[in-house]
Amino acid sequence: MAKITRALISVSDKSGVVEFSKELANYGVEILSTGGTAKLLRDAGLIVKDVSEFTGFPEMLDGRVKTLHPKVHGGLLGMRSNPEHVAKMQEHGIQNIDMVIVNLYPFESTVAKEGCHLEDAIENIDIGGPTMLRSAAKNYPDVTVLVDAADYAAVLEEMKAGGGAVSAKTNFGLAVKVFQHTAAYDGAISNYLGARLGEGVADYPATFTVQVQKTQDLRYGENPQQTAAFYVEKGVAEPCVSTAVQLQGKELSFNNIIDLDAAIETVKEFEKSAAVIIKHTNPCGVALADTPLSAYLKARECDPVSAFGGIVGFNRLVDAETARELTSTFLEAVIAPGYSDEALDIFTAKKNVRVMQVPLLANYIAGGFDLKKVTGGLLVQGRDLGMVRAADCRVVTERTPTASEYEALDFAWRVCKHVKSNAIVFTSRDQTVGIGAGQMSRVDSSRIAVQKSLLPTRGTVLASDAFFPFRDGVDAAAEAGVTAIIQPGGSVRDEEVIKAANEQGIAMVFTGMRHFRH
Repeated sequence: MAKITRALISVSDKSGVVEFSKELANYGVEILSTGGTAKLLRDAGLIVKDVSEFTGFPEMLDGRVKTLHPKVHGGLLGMRSNPEHVAKMQEHGIQNIDMVIVNLYPFESTVAKEGCHLEDAIENIDIGGPTMLRSAAKNYPDVTVLVDAADYAAVLEEMKAGGGAVSAKTNFGLAVKVFQHTAAYDGAISNYLGARLGEGVADYPATFTVQVQKTQDLRYGENPQQTAAFYVEKGVAEPCVSTAVQLQGKELSFNNIIDLDAAIETVKEFEKSAAVIIKHTNPCGVALADTPLSAYLKARECDPVSAFGGIVGFNRLVDAETARELTSTFLEAVIAPGYSDEALDIFTAKKNVRVMQVPLLANYIAGGFDLKKVTGGLLVQGRDLGMVRAADCRVVTERTPTASEYEALDFAWRVCKHVKSNAIVFTSRDQTVGIGAGQMSRVDSSRIAVQKSLLPTRGTVLASDAFFPFRDGVDAAAEAGVTAIIQPGGSVRDEEVIKAANEQGIAMVFTGMRHFRH
């Protein structure tokens, strides 16, 4: 690679650009720039040539046209190894531009502001920037292109080692990053404008573009004959499996990641110390207690057979006592906000156990989309973040739940949200007693929950993720000794179901909200 002699710098994110430009100047690199970037660099004592002076053509149309010129794009796209390109550039007085440092108008942060108008959004659509970036990236064998300030230091190190040059390998990696960046930028514009084709703003645009970044290749998918990789959304701020850090253990599998997601999302529902044991994305035990250890023991008590080989989630720091109990049985993984040093030492005795840490922030905004792939298509929906308190629900029976029952109904309803449909959950105030998941019939889920229960079901409450279509579910609950039920309501047979509850002396509340989980 030839030594870099000329660089064009025009950035909206100016972090580190002055220091980087000073290093370039030390290598004798001529700096071209525009607008605010040029002023910033001059104020820092650097010699800067305006792009308009370089092209011999003034900026115009309120700065919309400044780098869209053959002397800029010819200097970027001209292949130094092609004699015809070199001759044509000389004929037209086009000089090489060997480096481009550009980042784009802040479109996404602009449209995220409350009260942003379409006109503001349009003005923050960068045209010259992406064009320069793509020109430079296309000619990566001859041009170094940077779109991220995080790459400045590595490039300077390479220039130092290479006498002012950057390798083609590095340039290729930087070029790939450019096309990823411009694709995401164009996708954001497309999503924003595509939601405004009709009257008002649509919840979902005409086309939907999402960009995710690969964090790791996986050994295989759900089954060994399937390939797989794990991708993470850009800029995730919410505590979740995508932001978790692995502290020890075997490589994560496809199924591990899905179950870890189910674990952390379940315990996030609770303010009290909670533990959940997940098996095949379903909770097989959830409990609340004063300590993580007590919560885990109570969760395991619900279904110790299914807990074997499961994944355990906590919403509190795991201490040594809890770690000892966890390592006394076979588990695939543990996920928690943190671990004591002694707990981490204890886990080392079980080197295969995957230990994941995800700090649970006090304040964060949950949001985003839930994506479900089907053959030949994609279903996009908002995440199910809805939740109601049992005490705020409509009492539909003659008997109102007691204070203790309301507390248990709250717990049951939060657990039920994370169980596959058809979901039936029997609980006390702080412990699951029986869970029926994924059955084609709701009454079958009720019966399975009772059959699997190792704890007494008499005196428990029941949560159902959707309405009871027949009274048989209520009758099965009464037979098991349930005293109160929380369910969405909305069936054409609601009166029949309510009548059954009244006959059995069961208190029942309607949430008006369901939590299907397919």
